[in-house]
Amino acid sequence: MTKHYILNLDPKAKYDWERCTLRDPITAEHPALAALVAQAVGEEAGSYLIAVKLEVSVLEKADVEQVKQVAAAIELPNRAPLPQLKELAA
Repeated sequence: MTKHYILNLDPKAKYDWERCTLRDPITAEHPALAALVAQAVGEEAGSYLIAVKLEVSVLEKADVEQVKQVAAAIELPNRAPLPQLKELAA
């Protein structure tokens, strides 16, 4: 089973949990590694002694500054509140 993730290493990050993050490249969600292992063993009830072989291949590398520039360049438009929601709040 081959899965692709984005690994972000930032030793200068403000918070400890931001120093090493693993995310799905499409959804940006953190991978549920335990769920992937459960899927691999067939999701049958029981306790398993397993061996997990992790093979990492770097496909592309982006500098931290480049990633920050791309994130800063992306501006999401502000949406006006939907009229239906105003009615519900009133």
